[in-house]
Amino acid sequence: MANFYSDNKDLRFTLGNLDMNEVVALREDNYRKAEKYDTAPLNYEDAVDNYRRVLEVIGEICAENIEPRAREVDEAGPHFENGKVTYHPLTQENLKNLAQAGVMGVMLPHCYGGLNFPVSIYTMMTEMVSRADASLQNLFGLQDIAETICEFGTEEQRQAYLPRFATGEFDGSMDLTEPDSGSDLQSVRLRAWQDQKTGQWYLNGMKRFITNGCARVHLVLARSEENSSDGRGLSMFICDSCPQLVVRRIENKLGIHGVATCELQYNDVPAQLCGQRRRGLTKYVMSLMNGARVAISAQALGIAEAAYQEAKKYAEEREQFKQSIDNFPAVYDMLVEMKTKILAARTLLYETTRAVDLRNGYNHLINKSDQPSPELRNKMKYWNRVAGLLTPMSKALTTEVANQVAYDAIQIHGGTGFMKDFNVERFYRDARITNIYEGTTQLQIVAAIGGVITRANDERIKELLSLKYTGKLLRLKEHIIGMYDEHLKAVKYVAEKKDPQYHDLMARSLVDNEGYIFIGLLMLRDAHKDSEREALAECYILKAIPEFKKRQLRIMSGDVTIIDNHREIIDY
Repeated sequence: MANFYSDNKDLRFTLGNLDMNEVVALREDNYRKAEKYDTAPLNYEDAVDNYRRVLEVIGEICAENIEPRAREVDEAGPHFENGKVTYHPLTQENLKNLAQAGVMGVMLPHCYGGLNFPVSIYTMMTEMVSRADASLQNLFGLQDIAETICEFGTEEQRQAYLPRFATGEFDGSMDLTEPDSGSDLQSVRLRAWQDQKTGQWYLNGMKRFITNGCARVHLVLARSEENSSDGRGLSMFICDSCPQLVVRRIENKLGIHGVATCELQYNDVPAQLCGQRRRGLTKYVMSLMNGARVAISAQALGIAEAAYQEAKKYAEEREQFKQSIDNFPAVYDMLVEMKTKILAARTLLYETTRAVDLRNGYNHLINKSDQPSPELRNKMKYWNRVAGLLTPMSKALTTEVANQVAYDAIQIHGGTGFMKDFNVERFYRDARITNIYEGTTQLQIVAAIGGVITRANDERIKELLSLKYTGKLLRLKEHIIGMYDEHLKAVKYVAEKKDPQYHDLMARSLVDNEGYIFIGLLMLRDAHKDSEREALAECYILKAIPEFKKRQLRIMSGDVTIIDNHREIIDY
């Protein structure tokens, strides 16, 4: 039987080698939750064994059920008529399969019927679902809606919504974007007003590009403060589907056809305030977006894995000039490049999810502690800084990799890859949105550059540099040491230049070079654990060196000509 967990050697390696001892202990309250809940693990070994078992179940569902249905779902998509969205019967069957497996509340606490799994394990599930059908991930991955209610809602709201999210009875949508405010969420205009007699809130306005906007439960960013025009006037609301919430249309998209992307009209829709007023954008949406960045990173990685597997299979079977084309250097070099990029992206992604898990764990401890110790506060601040850097870095890298790998998968197929008879055509279309939604690559660079300048991840980099190697791995490490020294000079140069335009122009190069160094060190660490990964580490690092040097030269040139002449160049 096919299984997207069992057949993915790298994913199995990741679970077996990702150090989550601290993560799981924090999540399970040092395993005291096992005294109250049958679903809670007794110890770390029990937790990892449970994670593996669930991943195997989901891996089988993805390979045996979801993937074979994906092409038909893509061709037909959801049906929209008279304001009602109906998902394809196979999509409904996919959701039913996942609900029966008990994974619709993966990260929700045990007390609400959830599995209480870490983000890292949920991300592995998301990657496999996306490999099977990227559009289905946009339904499975909206569990962040429940997570937001869990973290910021009242206990009454948690009891009303979370158990039904965990069973799959409820689904959700994140209603942020409006026709005139894409990435500029502080300009959101949808109005929230409160009946002074009853205290009931109501929502009026429009939202656009809302994934699964036909959901049962909506988290809505709305302007609650009269005469405000910035992010401080926005609050978060929960509302249920009702006649006053109208789906005006669904979008006709390039890809991700299996899920409805809706335009919504709110006509005095009854709503509940989620959390505190005026914190909608500054706190709650930022939390949602951080989760979404990780989810889309996993979606992109799943698409890349699917595209690579299809390209590899085709190259092994397609014969030209009396031999399979995977024997041609031009083709196998592309396959090596694709494989290396995927493993590099996966290495960064799960290092990122570990940081996110630790950030969440220490934030939770701080929130429930009356007098948190200085040590606890320092750990919380540290993991917030690291996660704040790695999350946008990971989103930028994995989504760009997905587009590159999907592109090359079609190239390996040749003309046949351009036809709808082959899956790579769908992967190419599905990949394209990943580096756009939930924040474009350009916005991820903006989010990451602060952490690069302030050296948020230096402690972890130095920890990885302290690992002892011999032979080839030692020589590769020396290359990275040289890159790191040069990178620190570049960071200092840009910071001391005190030119905001130059800082912004060089941000992409600085973030890219930070990634080459950090991923190179992670690849070395993994190669030290498994000698079969030495060739992958060598391939990644040797290819990264010239890319690093190219960016380093540009940064250190101090050339502001392109800034001074940018309009003339663009308009030529």
